[in-house]
Amino acid sequence: DSFWTWREAMYHFLDRMSPDDVRAVAAMAFAEMLESGFTRVGEFHYLHHDPKGAAYAGSGGAMAEAVAEAALESGIAMTLLPVFYAHADFGGAPPKPGQRRFICDLDSFARLHEACGAAIADLPHAVLGLAPHSLRAVTEEELAALLATHPAGPVHIHAAEQVGELEASLKFNGQRPVEWLLDHAPLDSRWCLIHATHTTEAEASAMAARGVVAGLCPVTEANLGDGVFPMVHYRSEGGRFGLGTDSNVLIDAAEELRWIEYVQRLTHRHRNLLAASQDASTGGEVFRGALAGGSQALGVTAGLTEGLAADFVTLDTAHPALAGASGDGWIDRWVFSARGGAIDGVWRAGKQVVSGGRHVARDAIAARYRDTIARLLA
Repeated sequence: DSFWTWREAMYHFLDRMSPDDVRAVAAMAFAEMLESGFTRVGEFHYLHHDPKGAAYAGSGGAMAEAVAEAALESGIAMTLLPVFYAHADFGGAPPKPGQRRFICDLDSFARLHEACGAAIADLPHAVLGLAPHSLRAVTEEELAALLATHPAGPVHIHAAEQVGELEASLKFNGQRPVEWLLDHAPLDSRWCLIHATHTTEAEASAMAARGVVAGLCPVTEANLGDGVFPMVHYRSEGGRFGLGTDSNVLIDAAEELRWIEYVQRLTHRHRNLLAASQDASTGGEVFRGALAGGSQALGVTAGLTEGLAADFVTLDTAHPALAGASGDGWIDRWVFSARGGAIDGVWRAGKQVVSGGRHVARDAIAARYRDTIARLLA
């Protein structure tokens, strides 16, 4: 089994999903994100069309409307990243049948992107970005055209997640994916390279110098057997990073924070590799780094400051793993020791959406999710 066989299984499952199904699944994912401490989702949105690959009636944005409705129901903030996906592989290879629900050309994507903007117009603090899926799915000419017509806002792209992608890139254009982007795309602080797993130290240094965010998903990258990003070197160069849940095999902010450190320990056979100094807090360092980089990648400003959204998390001080905590010790214990139950409340824009560790609408959201999954798997 591999990433590529997982992808085929995913394609088969997506073939069955209607906008109502997507809303039910997304609402469950967003509720779980909030319960674990995420307050904003970067929705890498590429399930655009109906099961035959045709645009939905009206604006064509039925799927974007579904995820926006799920965000409104759950209360999570959203940065919507409509995905441009035109090809199956490097060199403009024709798409495969399982990709038909993703596929756009430049003209149809322009209409879709406009529909996505309309879908999130009423969501509080929503941000609209752009996501050329990968160098496998977009040609050099298409990438240039997309950037010309969308000169502002976050740009997310998958890059160098798998060895197979790296080998195909070298065969097609003689360069590694991140190397090619550094040479041919205007990488800067609006860009987020998702996964960037198979990145050399030289490439990582260049990413850091340009202010690019590495969008890391350690739980998914472990689940799919992707590999390990050169995080120790990248951070030593001042590299910025954010953390995401990606495949949703497990949604847990603390788990992502823990594994970003632990995979480096396994690789380098040392401890506390991402702490700022010998006496610094590893949990605190990783948490603040992920908060800053994730906010940059999603087009917002982080912090509890006048004029910003009041997004914050409270911990259960009675949790045994938190006993005796002070300062960054609260974060260290939450990330490395507490397992479940450490988060008590979550507020999004000053409104409490998680109480006693549970989303305030969990029962209704979970019931609809269970019914949806049972029907999809029947």
